[in-house]
Amino acid sequence: MAIVSLNKSEVKKIVGDMNDEKLESTLSMFGTAVERITSEEAEVEVAPNRPDMLSAQGIYRALKTYFGKKQKEYKVNAPGKDFEVKIDPGLKGIRPYTACAIVKNLKFNDAQIKEIIDIQEKLHATIGRNRKKLAIGIYPLEKIKLPISFKAELPDKIKFIPLEMPQEMTGRQILSRHPTGREYAYLLENLSKYPVFRDAKEDVLSMPPIINSQMTGKVTEETKDIFIECSGFDLKVLQKTINILVTALADMGGEIYGMKLDYEGNKIISPNLDSEKIKINIKDAEKLLGIPLNEELVKKLLERMGYSYSKGVAEIPAYRADILHPADIYEDIAIAYGYDKFTPEIPEIATIGQESESEMKKKKIAEILSGLGLLEISTYHLSTKEDIKNLGIKKAIEVLESKTDYNMLRPNLLINSLKTLGENTDAKYPQKIFESGKVFEANGEDIEEKEKLCIAVSGETDFTEIKQIFDYLARMLGKEYKIEEAEDSAFIEGRCGKIMINDKAIGILGEISPNILKAFNLKMPSVALEVNLEEL
Repeated sequence: MAIVSLNKSEVKKIVGDMNDEKLESTLSMFGTAVERITSEEAEVEVAPNRPDMLSAQGIYRALKTYFGKKQKEYKVNAPGKDFEVKIDPGLKGIRPYTACAIVKNLKFNDAQIKEIIDIQEKLHATIGRNRKKLAIGIYPLEKIKLPISFKAELPDKIKFIPLEMPQEMTGRQILSRHPTGREYAYLLENLSKYPVFRDAKEDVLSMPPIINSQMTGKVTEETKDIFIECSGFDLKVLQKTINILVTALADMGGEIYGMKLDYEGNKIISPNLDSEKIKINIKDAEKLLGIPLNEELVKKLLERMGYSYSKGVAEIPAYRADILHPADIYEDIAIAYGYDKFTPEIPEIATIGQESESEMKKKKIAEILSGLGLLEISTYHLSTKEDIKNLGIKKAIEVLESKTDYNMLRPNLLINSLKTLGENTDAKYPQKIFESGKVFEANGEDIEEKEKLCIAVSGETDFTEIKQIFDYLARMLGKEYKIEEAEDSAFIEGRCGKIMINDKAIGILGEISPNILKAFNLKMPSVALEVNLEEL
């Protein structure tokens, strides 16, 4: 969750004069939990599914439509002379895409500069997955000569003075000597070439996703016009991100200008603020929400949430990156209607609920492992092609028409356990986690679901520790087992074994292979086991 600070007087201009208790209630009903209210500020917690509200400008915009003010229309002015970015085809496999824009006639003050930096970092941390998926650069246009080039270059030929450093460095030196370079070095390691933005004078703007140039990449209060770029691996995600940024800047008084992006002769204009249209069904919304609806009411409620609506079709604002399905629109209908107006009802079900036997057994296993100091995690049933490929799995079930990069049903729990450890390398060691849940395998034309248990440990660990953990678990469950030699690409050869119960293989355990550790950004030796939970 991200915390955004709002100017209390600006909020009251929109929602009206109200005391702190009423203001907190109003903001909470809108879907933003209030962390703190002072005499000057209101700090609200924004859910990751609303990246357009990661700035104060985004929240003010949403509040204005919610309280009946007309939705602002954002205009993209035609590209000017040399408003162009040429993309090097050599970036494929490195950082292949960018979305860009120019915003003019801004009047920055110190607070607004801080706000822009804040939203940039929040977008990096959320949609950007800590810059792995996307990275954003913002530059004063007066220090840049257009057009721009986005290239792949040899690390030692990239030379510039990075932000907050006194001397020139090569791309390779930045990764080893600059604090930000060291923090994000893993994003470029093992690459023979690094991505770089240059202007028409061949001056470096930045080396994404690491650092901007001190000469061309620092916005000040004197800056009136800016160039924005967003680079990464998914063009649709980059386009949504640039839309979030330019609309926030337009709300500060800026004017948006398009740029021509040249992908080997295929030219597109960025940003594109055309709205996306989704057909919705009022009867489905009524059934899901349990409230009476009609065309007139749906139109009124959706307009409060910033949509346009006519005859069953909702037009989604270009800055909304969270609308993937009609159900997301129905959720916004519920917010606009007001959760406080819903009447709770007891469902008419003629059965008596009780905990299932399998859940009771899973709870017992969780208690045993928690007693050993392991932390339980719960991850998505979906994974990415990249993570599945990193684990050496060649066959998995793909979800058709997925709107995100999480488009594969997880074939095991080990993938997500390793990913969790890899994303928490700055936490205290040893790290000991476990998860029980469903995995999915193809069985002809059917999908077979299995319940599995995965335990993973990272730190100063070895085969003996993971065997001792399972030995204790098996003893507490009254199960006898033995270990037989096995081979698996995820584990070190000779340090891996099959878990056998009643002469049947129910799982595998061992020390994680160095190649897998590297693929998942794990810095310490790690061990893991995965077993079929039904057999326990």
